[in-house]
Amino acid sequence: MGHLPRPPTFDSKLEEREFLKFRLAQALRIFGKLGYDEGVAGHITVRDTIRPDCFWVNPFGLHFTLIQPKHLLFVDHDGNIQEESGPIRALNKAAFMIHSAIHAARPDVNCAAHSHSVYGRAFATLGRELDMITQDSCAFYKDHAVYKQYGGVVLDADEGQRIVEALGSKKAVILQNHGILVATNSVEATVHFYIALEKSCQVQLLADAAAAGRGQMTTRISSEEAAITRNVVGTPYGGWFSGLPQFQALEAQEGVVFQFGK
Repeated sequence: MGHLPRPPTFDSKLEEREFLKFRLAQALRIFGKLGYDEGVAGHITVRDTIRPDCFWVNPFGLHFTLIQPKHLLFVDHDGNIQEESGPIRALNKAAFMIHSAIHAARPDVNCAAHSHSVYGRAFATLGRELDMITQDSCAFYKDHAVYKQYGGVVLDADEGQRIVEALGSKKAVILQNHGILVATNSVEATVHFYIALEKSCQVQLLADAAAAGRGQMTTRISSEEAAITRNVVGTPYGGWFSGLPQFQALEAQEGVVFQFGK
């Protein structure tokens, strides 16, 4: 099978910060290319490697496809925009309320993503977890939750805390009547599992409709097999490795890669 790639190493924490900013901006452009935008809604954050009580986030109101590292906001857990931030000093309050709570409660989470993607929103109206009906959905076996309350736009700390409580120690949460959220230890894994969750929502909506049309139920994967499959396709490394092709494709399209050692 040869040697699989491993996450990069860095000469300094400053180089790691620059790489994470580069990766975060790429992730936002990937979301934009996939159509995960809805006006000004949606946000991805990455924990800072030098100041772990701060995170980087996309500025409020700039389209995902336009975001470069220079545009990112640098924010502490009290919502203060730091000097290192880009020129657009507008912070999405909902992004802050959700992501600050996640980063504070989950030191294992380095990157979190929430957007109003179509199939995640549609499935979220059902207020239920995914059924284990495909190999890909098994990545979320007992590793996703449902926040069964819609409290409007997340503009207060209590709502952000309730979302964190619903998420628990899992990597994803379906926000009823709202959308989906993924939180993992790397930008690559978060991007991969967000896309995978969005597609799993799409597949289940299609499968449920097809089954209902035929007067039958979808065929479920057993708990034992779902757990075995999750331990292959749903691990942090599996997410990181599976997410790499999205970044490779973007770099091939844009002709820009991160320059290590500079």
